[in-house]
Amino acid sequence: MSFALRPLRPGDLGWVIERHGALYAADKGWDLRFEALVAGIAADYIKSLDPARENAWIAERDGERVGSVFLVRREATVAQLRLLLVEPSARGLGIGARLVDECTRFARATGYRTIRLWTNGTLLSAIKIYRAAGYRLIAEDPTDEYGDQTWELALPHG
Repeated sequence: MSFALRPLRPGDLGWVIERHGALYAADKGWDLRFEALVAGIAADYIKSLDPARENAWIAERDGERVGSVFLVRREATVAQLRLLLVEPSARGLGIGARLVDECTRFARATGYRTIRLWTNGTLLSAIKIYRAAGYRLIAEDPTDEYGDQTWELALPHG
């Protein structure tokens, strides 16, 4: 089955927040604090959006939302990949890898030299995608319930 990536539209932020909350409650037992964290990330994205340096994508299959990812400015030359999600019914179709690739393409085109991300070490499918894209683990914090690992991708220019 094919899928397409598109920019955010009204209603998408609510979907991203709801799906993160529901999926991680079911998969990890995380409570409303995690959903609130995601809501804060989404709100911050819109409040400080610089369209020349930041972007977000929704993956759709047959007109239904099945994935998301955001790329935000962290520092002048460092971007941060955030809120990667693929619906369970759409996993294994290459959507996660395509969303990560789109972030990399955009980051290179806008002059970032590094992409960083924060994830949970139990999210093995996501980590597999990050490793395949060239990310390397740079830090671990076992005390952080939601994001105990930091990964980084260097974007050489030249």
